[in-house]
Amino acid sequence: MRAPLLKKEHKDVVAELRRELGRPGIVLTPGVYDVISALLVQSMGFKAAYVSGAAVTASLGLPDLGVVTMDEMVRVVSYIADAVDIPLIVDIDTGYGEALNVVRAVRAFERAGAAGVQIEDQVLPKKCGHLSGKQVVPPDEMAKKIRAAAEARLNPDFVIVARTDARGVTGFEDAVERAKIYLEAGADVIFPEALESEEEFAEFAKRIKAPLLANMTEFGKSPLIPAKRLEEFGYKFVIFPVTLLRTALGAMREALKIILEQGTQKPILDKMMTRKELYELINYYEYEEFDRKIAEEVDKMLLGRIRLGHGQNN
Repeated sequence: MRAPLLKKEHKDVVAELRRELGRPGIVLTPGVYDVISALLVQSMGFKAAYVSGAAVTASLGLPDLGVVTMDEMVRVVSYIADAVDIPLIVDIDTGYGEALNVVRAVRAFERAGAAGVQIEDQVLPKKCGHLSGKQVVPPDEMAKKIRAAAEARLNPDFVIVARTDARGVTGFEDAVERAKIYLEAGADVIFPEALESEEEFAEFAKRIKAPLLANMTEFGKSPLIPAKRLEEFGYKFVIFPVTLLRTALGAMREALKIILEQGTQKPILDKMMTRKELYELINYYEYEEFDRKIAEEVDKMLLGRIRLGHGQNN
């Protein structure tokens, strides 16, 4: 008998993400923001998940302006990592400060169960990468954070993703040059944020010979390029950071409109996850069986003690 939620050791999950860097093919990486969204991603067969800062922040009713603290994000990651076996890449914004803050952050997220972290080169207060008006720090300042992150990790397989927002601030060429600096500083993966055309995605991959991550967020500055095409360019990961949250909110809004207008949810029953499907997703039956077996074993143990006591009395 095993306990519910018995999962891989953390080191195995970290090693799995590291191995993906050397394998052929692109890794489809949906954005998650809580345990239930991560469980759904895992149940659908995805190889990794991206804990999106924007999605987690929005789930708390806050804007993506760097207002969520490290401790809040660590708490979310620890809950998710405790429930799923797939590797988690965690968005840690600008690293919550300078190089020394990045050291604390990397150690905290590593302990929480992340397989890698993503750090960006924006100036605080940061903005969504697809909005105008953002600023970037000098490349040497970001390089210090990356070097600090690489030195801080306890497991050498822990993956460091360096995101540059330079394309929308100082231009495409600066984004390319920053990527080279960040790789030299110790980054394992480069994430060029908000490239503005398919041609730019292709050109960036030609210029940077390293594992690359593409962000296919909706309603932003980047075109929505199919994963197969990105793979042909040479990208290793493609994230969909807020897709699940936006889809869930859209579905909830439609459900609420039906209830408000008709006073019943009957018209949308066929769009819902059933009770059985939900229970299977959250391992309800496994918990129930575990509880039953524990009670059964303890009953047998106590019955044996009672019988032993009777034998001694005789």
